[in-house]
Amino acid sequence: MKHVSLLALRVSIALLVLIWGLDKIVDTEHAIGVSDAFYFGILSVGALMPALGVAQVAVALLALVGLFRRFVDPLIFLINLGSLLSVWRSIIDPWGWFLEGTNALFFPSLIVAAGCLVLIAFQDQERLVMDRKRKGRSGA
Repeated sequence: MKHVSLLALRVSIALLVLIWGLDKIVDTEHAIGVSDAFYFGILSVGALMPALGVAQVAVALLALVGLFRRFVDPLIFLINLGSLLSVWRSIIDPWGWFLEGTNALFFPSLIVAAGCLVLIAFQDQERLVMDRKRKGRSGA
């Protein structure tokens, strides 16, 4: 059950990153709007969005199949940490009782970031990943 649970966590987090990466490729204007609204417009360059999207899709696909987890999992955490920090108000005050511009729908960003940490902490216990299979073949 543990192995299936870790796989489900890995797949769900990777799919989230994949969806947002694809958004940068197929709907650049939307991605720029998100960047403007939540990331101070730091990456709001039309020509840059598709390239960032391709990189994010590549990272998500590696995470999805569990390749290069030692590098990919922390990168996935950093991507999600950026999202978490961008909606910090909604984490502290999800219902907007004290802070303006909050939304309870952003609260799961905290859960996703925690899930990323779980994947990093339990890398050695995952079995249903591609890099685990490669190590087994090379060691045999």
